[in-house]
Amino acid sequence: MSDSPTGSPDHRRPGAVLYVSLALAIAIVVWGAAAGGSLSWAGSAALDGITRGFGWAYLLVSLGFLAFLAFLACSRYGRLRLGRDDERPAFGRPTWYAMILSAVMGIGLISYGVAEPIAHLAEPPHGLAAPGTPDAAVTAMQFSFFDWGLHAWGIFAVVGLAMSWSMFRRGRPGLVSALFRPLLGNRVDGPAGGAIDVFAILATLFGTTTSLGLGALQINGGFTALFGLPDSRPVQFAIIGVITLLFTASALTGVARGIRFLSESSMGLGALLLVFVLVVGPTTYLVDLYVQSVGRYLSELVSASLITPAGGDLGFMQSWTYFMLAWWLSWAAFVGVFLARISRGRTIREFVAGVLLVPSAVFSIWFTAFGGTAIHSDLAGTTRIAAAAAADENSAFFATLQSLPLPTVTSVATIVLVVLFFISGADANTFVLSMLTSRGIENPPSWVLALWGVVTGAAAIALLAAGGLESLQQMVIVSSAPFLLVLVGVAVGLWKDLSAEPVLDAAPPPGDEERTEDRAAELERAM
Repeated sequence: MSDSPTGSPDHRRPGAVLYVSLALAIAIVVWGAAAGGSLSWAGSAALDGITRGFGWAYLLVSLGFLAFLAFLACSRYGRLRLGRDDERPAFGRPTWYAMILSAVMGIGLISYGVAEPIAHLAEPPHGLAAPGTPDAAVTAMQFSFFDWGLHAWGIFAVVGLAMSWSMFRRGRPGLVSALFRPLLGNRVDGPAGGAIDVFAILATLFGTTTSLGLGALQINGGFTALFGLPDSRPVQFAIIGVITLLFTASALTGVARGIRFLSESSMGLGALLLVFVLVVGPTTYLVDLYVQSVGRYLSELVSASLITPAGGDLGFMQSWTYFMLAWWLSWAAFVGVFLARISRGRTIREFVAGVLLVPSAVFSIWFTAFGGTAIHSDLAGTTRIAAAAAADENSAFFATLQSLPLPTVTSVATIVLVVLFFISGADANTFVLSMLTSRGIENPPSWVLALWGVVTGAAAIALLAAGGLESLQQMVIVSSAPFLLVLVGVAVGLWKDLSAEPVLDAAPPPGDEERTEDRAAELERAM
């Protein structure tokens, strides 16, 4: 089934894509270190130009992806397998769901789990409710679900589905450019394909650095809450430096069990923290808030997806909606490769349902538990978490824990959780960056892994030095803009690939949930 070209004898050696993308990344790092003010100004100008002129594209493309995926899942193409027709999944559904949940967004759950809902309570999006009211609470949760739910996972699912099909059905290398072979033919082996991969690498790099920067800010916020450590750039730089050493060393081991252990440990600790808050928090209120918020989110999904800043709220869109969509776009290549690795043997219908619905449901519960607890205590007048978040977003999560029993224990657990998310996520991102710059091979050279680990940490430090969180947000939106066009091409290429595939009328044979140990071991070695 393979339609990939035969590689040259030196196909395992990194090519021009590595050096071009590395040169661009280093130039931005040097720019941020030497003249952070001008980098921040340039990022701000580019951000305004992109969001004012083309912000609507982020909304339409992400909504279009959801419609495309729903069509594929409900159509005859939903029966097709991501692999051979007789292939079966390596992992049972519970394990597969757990691995999907551990793939991305870990640090963001801590950084925004309270900060986003409580911010929307104080300033409801688009003036849809009066600030600090019960209706504002429902609106706050609705738009938090919007930022972290179906739209985000729809972006990931399109790339993951295309990557799975390309790698396991067509036998192509694990490169974003390979997804364009149905459209460009052999031209993907030339400059056009190289440019696509460079866009993917830069978007992935700055999506990763945004997560690293947020993680450093969050850990610093935890140290400040617990030990009174200063909330300062030197402390954040030191945190990034230490974590960079850890995740680079982990990536160099090349052992999938290490990444899996970190992911499972973080998920277990996160689940314990979630259950604790649900039990000791305002449980009845949280259930009521969840039901109302999910109902409004689903009933207004399309209309909320088409809100543009025509009313003058461009600042809100830049800080939240556009930034979040751009962040997910920048993670798409990394998450796509990861989802492809763990989903071989699944049908398209299974893949779409699992990737879209399960994490969206789990994340909505997380935001309701933590954000809803903060909202409840603020509305009751027992806390001022919204004011604390306005002064410093990174204090919001810890301020919420302080309002519950065992605040020291839960705060320490949260810091440990952020570190685990930090290392596992950056580890996997470093591996994917190395793979994308090593012609798509599954085991990139150690020196390439080490190089991208250092560059990732340096880029996070440079952007923090240039302007903190604002610079991180600017860079992720700016770097994702050209990649938005790439992802549209990915979807079109996938459709062309699927259209050329004969679809069997018979239903797939039973046995989807039988785990084959040999396949599982093979997949784990490849990850």
